[in-house]
Amino acid sequence: MTARTGSICTHQPHCPTPDDLDREAARIVASHPEQGWSLLCNGIVVFEDTGELLPDGRVIAPHRPAAV
Repeated sequence: MTARTGSICTHQPHCPTPDDLDREAARIVASHPEQGWSLLCNGIVVFEDTGELLPDGRVIAPHRPAAV
């Protein structure tokens, strides 16, 4: 981890932190599409249903747009 809390980001510019509104813009560091999840550089696990697990254990419910 770097000085940025919850981040394993070592590139420039740094990825958004887990608390930033654009947190999903962080780079993918591990992808497991067969299991439906990816690990982002800022420590967030994103799921294919658009749910998220933040590094501090908080859960963000899926937030994909409603089907029309």
